[in-house]
Amino acid sequence: MKRIECLRAVYPQLEKRVVVTIMGAVAIELQSIGHRENFFYLQHAMGLASSIGLGLAVSLPEETIVVFDGDGSLLMNLGTLSTLALSGAGNIVHVVFDNQNYLSAGGSPTATSQRANLEGVARASGIARTSSARSVEEFQTEFISALDSDRLTVLVAHVDTSGPSDWLTDLGLLENRFQFARYCQSLAKR
Repeated sequence: MKRIECLRAVYPQLEKRVVVTIMGAVAIELQSIGHRENFFYLQHAMGLASSIGLGLAVSLPEETIVVFDGDGSLLMNLGTLSTLALSGAGNIVHVVFDNQNYLSAGGSPTATSQRANLEGVARASGIARTSSARSVEEFQTEFISALDSDRLTVLVAHVDTSGPSDWLTDLGLLENRFQFARYCQSLAKR
């Protein structure tokens, strides 16, 4: 399955969620579907989308935080899984798109191309609600179930290595940063 197909399948559910993506293909593809002020595209910080997501979950406990991550990015910060588990934050859905490849950083294989199992690592780190998906339908079902659960969830989506045809966007990094900050501030004031 393709990552962009997964993103399209759950895009309607993202309208009222706080969304953080990691750099590269995930960010580019989500923007190509349609940017919203509640989307933050974390650039130049590989491995830290889940950490930003946790900070948002703690500071905005009434909101559901969706983190779109990649396998390569998560592998660069595996400690985040135990930190998420220990935090007690139940308002995070952490989606990991596993293409077994560092697509956005040159295309080298990741450890998941061998034997590493990110769902198993998440579970072993103390995250009780984990799942994986190998079809768009399964991904959509698991994602909506995660949103409805009000529990910390790690969902590993096994996707192919395809990426965007164009890696450029019209949204400037600073513009996204300030727009997203204003959105989060408006939530905190409610």
